[in-house]
Order: sequence, then structure tokens, then C-alpha cells
Amino acid sequence: MHESVLEIQDLHTHFITSRGEIPAVDGVSLTVRSGEVLGVVGESGCGKSVTSLSVLGLIPKPPGRIVNGSIRFKGRDLVPLPEREMRKIRGDRISMIFQEPMSSLNPLLTIGQQLGETVRIHKGASRKEARKHSVEMLAKVGIPRPESVIDEYPHQLSGGMRQRVMIAMAISCSPELLIADEPTTALDVTIQAQILDLLRQLNEENGTAMMMITHDLGVVAEMCNRVVVMYAGKIVEEGETEQIFDNPMHPYTQGLLRSIPLMNESVDRLYSIPGQVPAMSMDMQGCRFADRCEHAMEVCRGHLPELEGEDSGHRCRCWLYSSAKEGAI
Repeated sequence: MHESVLEIQDLHTHFITSRGEIPAVDGVSLTVRSGEVLGVVGESGCGKSVTSLSVLGLIPKPPGRIVNGSIRFKGRDLVPLPEREMRKIRGDRISMIFQEPMSSLNPLLTIGQQLGETVRIHKGASRKEARKHSVEMLAKVGIPRPESVIDEYPHQLSGGMRQRVMIAMAISCSPELLIADEPTTALDVTIQAQILDLLRQLNEENGTAMMMITHDLGVVAEMCNRVVVMYAGKIVEEGETEQIFDNPMHPYTQGLLRSIPLMNESVDRLYSIPGQVPAMSMDMQGCRFADRCEHAMEVCRGHLPELEGEDSGHRCRCWLYSSAKEGAI
């Protein structure tokens, strides 16, 4: 059995807005083990990115705050740590590949300056050592002529090259946990495949635990060992990748899979789940997906089901399978 690198228990992250306090993440619990790639999927607004930012201690305060729960990294709870301690962990033992490299990279600094900073801060390397290490990292992520690229600025690179630079920055200190937030968004399919191959190689070579946040189920099928499906701040289904794809239980997961176009099918119109993710509020009752679900029952609108399942680890939050259904009606 692989050891747990990250254990999130009953995480609640709220934001203060003009509409009041909003529970962006509402009682999420998940585990990422060493050498494993965990996929976190769902539509925009489901709480995927807020979960990852909570792990890194990057929730802006105000308006955001973690109101309950624990985030244990290698057994140590990160929630109560002061910012000074989090800075020692962030970028060193836990790294993140952000969604949009152009907004994450500083346009005024060269690639080498930005890559070298991480190594100098966390490893105490000299400028010469940091530059040498940065060139090695650029070469490792497949960037041609790294000795020249290190002195270039982000705007001089293509989107795929910038994403490779982000990955080089993320792995420069050999993190134990790598969080990838939509790492292939806005890249053409050829570059997407190259980035995924690179991430898979890093995972296999270093045994790095990875948390892959995406809405692309094709990426999940190719990369992930286990999958967590989030909807409106809650986990609605989790299990091994094969379990989720071969036997999706929650109507939301089924809808996501039905939305994938198949090459051997001829249809007039692609399927899409009707409606949209509900606006979050503190007084929400019942199943969050009830208004969009074709199987919704009376109990669904008044009572929230628990996340239940099998010994195999395949669990689902739905009254269609709940053992407590009769007592709730």
C-alpha cells in the first residue's frame, strides 16, 4: 500500500460576498497517495480550484477563509500554519502548475530569473548553481536550446513552451505533491498530448503524488488512477478510474460521460446536461443536483444524501443507492 501524502478531512472554505457567506467547498474529504494521480473533475464553479488553493494556503483573506476541516500533508495539518511556515512548504514540498501560464509568469523577468528564484529560496543555491539547475530543468521538460531560452521573456515563448516552463518551475525542487490545475487548457491537441506525456513521465520516474484538476474526462482516462467528481462544493462520486468510466453511479457523472462525443456515433446534436451549477448559499438543502436530474425524487429536494459505497472504494452521494432512503422520506 502506498502511503498517504495528502489527507483532506471535512474541508469547508467560505467566501464573503455581497450575497452573504458562500460555501465554495462544503465538507470535502479526499486522499492522495504517493505515486498516485488523483483526478478531480466537475464543471466550472464546483469547487475544484478552491480545494487546491486551500491546500496551498492561497485563499485570499479576506474575502475567503477555511472555516472547518483539516489538510494533512505527510501527517502535518497545514490549516493552522502561519504564512511563514507555508512559504517553506509551498513551491518546495508541494508545487502547483497553474491554469494560465501567461498570467502566472512575470512578464518583466526572464525565464531564468523566475526558475532560479525557487531553487535559491528553498535550496540555498548560489546564482550560478541556480542557473545551471534551471537549464537542466528546462531540458528535462523538453524545451529546445535551454541555454538560450533561460534568458528570454515569457512573451517570446509559445503557449506550449510557457506551460513547460511552469512545469519546470513546479518540479525544480522535486516536490512530494504536484497539483496541476487544468494544465492543458487553451493548448492545441498536439501540445496537450506532449504535456500529458511529460506529466506521466515525471509521475512514473519520481513517484510524485499528483492531483489533476480538470473538466476534461479524456485527460482523466489517460492520466488518473482514481477520480473524485465534485458538484456544487461537494464530492458526489469517487472511485477507481475504471469504476467511474465503466459503471458511473451518480446521475451527474453519467451526464458528464454522455457529454463526450464518440467518433463512431452519428448524432444531430451533442448531449449536454440541462441547467447549470446552482448559486451557492449557506441554506442549501437536499441534493445539489436535484434541479438538473431526470431521476430526482421528493427526498432529493429535502435531504442531502451521504457519500456511501462499496468496499472497493467506489462511493456515490445519491438517494438512488442510499441505505438511509426509507428513513429520510
